[in-house]
Amino acid sequence: MERVIIHVDMDYFYAAIEEREDPSLKGKAVVVCMYSSRGEQGGAVSTSNYVAREIGIRSAMPCRQAKALNPDAVFLPVRKQFYEEVSDNVMEILRSNADSEEAFEKISIDEAFLEVTNSSCSDPGRAGEIGMRIKEEIRIREKITCSVGIGPNKLIAKMASSFQKPDGITIVRPEEVRDFLKPMPVKKLWGIGKVTEERLAEMGVRTIGDLEEHDIQELISVFGKNRGTWLKQAAAGRDETPVKERTATDQIGRMASLEHDTRDEGMIFSLLDELENDVMARARSRKVSFRSATVTVILSNFKMSTKSRTFSHPVSDMGSLHESAAEMMQQFLEETTLNFRRIGVRVGDLHEMTGQKSLFDF
Repeated sequence: MERVIIHVDMDYFYAAIEEREDPSLKGKAVVVCMYSSRGEQGGAVSTSNYVAREIGIRSAMPCRQAKALNPDAVFLPVRKQFYEEVSDNVMEILRSNADSEEAFEKISIDEAFLEVTNSSCSDPGRAGEIGMRIKEEIRIREKITCSVGIGPNKLIAKMASSFQKPDGITIVRPEEVRDFLKPMPVKKLWGIGKVTEERLAEMGVRTIGDLEEHDIQELISVFGKNRGTWLKQAAAGRDETPVKERTATDQIGRMASLEHDTRDEGMIFSLLDELENDVMARARSRKVSFRSATVTVILSNFKMSTKSRTFSHPVSDMGSLHESAAEMMQQFLEETTLNFRRIGVRVGDLHEMTGQKSLFDF
């Protein structure tokens, strides 16, 4: 089964949030600065919107230099905690569209990978529909935009997300990988920095196509075995690294879409049972019990809501999860007249099981 990976990259994230909060900033050069202890006389640019980038203001540029380029630009201090709150909302949307909790990987405050091999049936076209749904959910819920890349691995998905910025979506099918990479400057290859770019230029390697055709033994002699081999494989678009959370997670969950937006209780509770079974199977495989259960719903207007239950002690039986999840879902149905789009089940506050066996161990 051919893997299908999505990379989502928020567009000028900090500056976009500031534009959302103050619509009068639209159309102006907006620069978000990380000021030093010297106040506005020191520090560096954290990010800037595309208007500012067109006049040469870039991330990591000294704020004083940025102000010299355009004194009329709007300079704002970083509000990291506020941006992190928005990021948490965005990441919840992304996580909910991945094949599973484990098929999601946040790599920074404004970008993440998610694997959709199963939900797309390995079809890049269907993955494109998921990508468009993600863009729409983020636009409606957070009123900011993102760019999406879809490919057969993380390397290609990451590079594809930068291909049509801002607010774009690019699909690279397996048979298109080499044509996609070949004409690009070698510096565009994810993982190549300025020093490597300069050394490759000295070897006559200027495009990714040049790198793919270059003798691997020379690459190994210059960069070492591991780095040289990676350069050759990456230039051919090969990348086997998995999509997974970078830190151990204290929760297990799964989310899925209904066949169509509906309030049909038969369809909703049938899918809920399926999700519960999957979550319990994964809890069993990890030999953990849990103290909390959460049900998430996304309605037809893309609004996301959650309800949680905390147990008095760690539990590990299907009955406890089923009863609490069904109760929460019934409350959702009573609280809204809207149709349901997606639903999810998650257990948290995990505990390793030791000593006496639970019923599902037999």
